[in-house]
Amino acid sequence: MDSLTPATPAQTDAKTDALVRRYGADVLPAAGPWNETIATMLDHRSVRSYKPDPVPAGALESMIAAAQSAATSSNMQWWSALAVTDPAKKKVLAEIAGGQKHIEQCPLFIAWIADMSRNQRISNATKTAFETMPWLETFMVASIDAALAAQNAVVAAESMGLRTVYIGAMRNDPIRVAELLGLPPQAVVVFGLCVGYATEKGEGEVKPRLPQSVVLHTERYDATKEEALRAAYDAEMSKFSARHELQAATWTQRVLNRLGPIKAMNGRETLRAALAKMGFEVR
Repeated sequence: MDSLTPATPAQTDAKTDALVRRYGADVLPAAGPWNETIATMLDHRSVRSYKPDPVPAGALESMIAAAQSAATSSNMQWWSALAVTDPAKKKVLAEIAGGQKHIEQCPLFIAWIADMSRNQRISNATKTAFETMPWLETFMVASIDAALAAQNAVVAAESMGLRTVYIGAMRNDPIRVAELLGLPPQAVVVFGLCVGYATEKGEGEVKPRLPQSVVLHTERYDATKEEALRAAYDAEMSKFSARHELQAATWTQRVLNRLGPIKAMNGRETLRAALAKMGFEVR
């Protein structure tokens, strides 16, 4: 059974190994219960090289069942998922994403949609004005619902031995993505997801994260130790970057590269205008 019980000695070793991979050896969080679900989640890594083997029959449906078991605000279920296996469509999606070949390579690509169109159709069918639809809050809820659902699907996929990587670059040109996939107004792909079996080279390793004491606050927000902890994390990321020959050696440098120049947005700076053209008022 996958229960939350004190860890056995063997589980303790497995937990320590998993936490070292995730955080490095110097900033491990406090000991706690352990189970297979937590182990699967800590083993997550982004994979960008896939075998051509299809996902098992029924795997997609199991992923969606997990997705539909995620929390959804007021049970409004503001999301949809669109599965893509057609090579021609995946090729276009890869182009939109700036040439990310793993989109073409993966056997299954899932577009996760903030979908306000379904509830708009209820408004139209019942001739009821939905005064809350045009507001930023509603669009945020739809996007959050899609993200919660997708993450449940990822955990389900990885529990089956599949690997994944999120594709935020669907927002580079959301209108073109919507046209390709036949989306109605008030439906936008907020991100995509590659799913498949990793190649041996593509399996990679778990990427270190910030120490828990940077992101976990108790009772009151406290950033007094953040600079020193960030420096320690930069050192850990430098080792990771060296192993993988990455250009941005430290996390701080990656933040500077990603958030400094507007060109790093790759067209997403026009997202508000694109959403307006797609039927989202977003007041």
